[in-house]
Amino acid sequence: MEPRIPGDARLPGEARLQRMAEPEGTIAAETRTLVVGPYPARRGAEAARPGAGRPPEARLDEAVGLAAAIDLDVVDHLMLPVQAIRPSTYLGKGRVEEIAGRIAAESVRLVVMDCALSPVQQRNLEKAWGVKVIDRTGLILEIFGRRASTREGALQVEHAHLAYQRSRLVRSWTHLERQRGGFGFLGGPGETQIEADRRLIQERMTRIERELETVTRTRGLHRQSRRRVPYPVVALVGYTNAGKSTLFNRLTAAEVRAEDLLFATLDPTARAIKLPHGETAILSDTVGFISDLPTMLIAAFRATLEDVIEADFLLHVRDMAHEDTQAQGQDVQAVLAELGIAPETDRIIEVWNKADLLDAPERERLLNLSRQAGAKPVLISALTGEGTDRLLARIEARIAESRASFALVLEPTEGAGLHWLYENAEVLDRREDAGGQLHLVVRIAPEKEPRLLNRFGTARRLRTGGDAIRR
Repeated sequence: MEPRIPGDARLPGEARLQRMAEPEGTIAAETRTLVVGPYPARRGAEAARPGAGRPPEARLDEAVGLAAAIDLDVVDHLMLPVQAIRPSTYLGKGRVEEIAGRIAAESVRLVVMDCALSPVQQRNLEKAWGVKVIDRTGLILEIFGRRASTREGALQVEHAHLAYQRSRLVRSWTHLERQRGGFGFLGGPGETQIEADRRLIQERMTRIERELETVTRTRGLHRQSRRRVPYPVVALVGYTNAGKSTLFNRLTAAEVRAEDLLFATLDPTARAIKLPHGETAILSDTVGFISDLPTMLIAAFRATLEDVIEADFLLHVRDMAHEDTQAQGQDVQAVLAELGIAPETDRIIEVWNKADLLDAPERERLLNLSRQAGAKPVLISALTGEGTDRLLARIEARIAESRASFALVLEPTEGAGLHWLYENAEVLDRREDAGGQLHLVVRIAPEKEPRLLNRFGTARRLRTGGDAIRR
């Protein structure tokens, strides 16, 4: 039978690509969805993978939360133990038939499989069930497509989506369903020629890559500008919905979107914060991490994540009220390792968030743990502000440990030298004596120390960076 050619297939190439990127909030809200968690038993080396010990119930709850993040109408969810993955359908024949019955009974239009499906597996399940099927990668890409609000974010998401879709262009009319909406996962049927689509997708990806090169250069220039300012950069990292944006708003008085929603924040934001003794730091809010984050997304967001890589310090925010907090922490460490950041580095300060949701015994237990030598996490509630003063003090102390402080005296006529200090160092203390001389304590980044010592030969290094702030 000749396949039906929808209106989308008759559109010019660029118009069809734009049609694939239309908003689809209405479609999602009307899409009756079944979430399936097909979780294989983990054995041997696989069981040692970060996050592998996560209970299947928690994994399924997270998958349902991901579906809810784009307003899908989740009418049912199902957890299936998988003994062996089938190359053709991922699930065994009996399971496929069981789910087909549930799809018919619930009038389901979309099945979300919380796993990574091959193009063949996805196509065969769609044939067997007669509905659209997306896997975990496709769902996360759809969420990112909804959340991207800046030009940079939209480009990065679109590039990742096109790379994913290109791998799905297999020789089957039934699979070539053009979807209306976000990035083409949830809407109605259609088709177009495989080779034409591959060419269009590759051309679009090439153009996006060129635009992202410009974005990368611009971000690099911004980072260079920040380096010229003597303010350390502190980046928030953590599992999605750990409370990073709430903490960011608490510390900066900003109004970044902060909701009890997975991936509420996608585009990075930076603001200045004041530390207890008046010093300034730059705080950066970033996208949340998640288990099994698609590699293509990590690659696409490399320009954004470079802000994490280049930061002086990282605040690893953890949701301590979540039953799966340990596994979530391991997943974040795994992504940081992919970015070349070792979990044991001194750059990371662990922040135990959501203390307001803990009962009294658990809160006391975590407080005692946080006081133990060597661990040094900070227990806070970003929502109520509890513990944020301790967190700011910890940030300031960590900065003091990494930067040298100097005491120096300037004559009243050395205005140019005073200006240089304010431009290139942090002036921690300033006093004027009866003769008009200025007595200063400054803290400076290691790369600028030689310039300071060359310009101010009488500068005296203080014993530790911490001495300068205990005045």
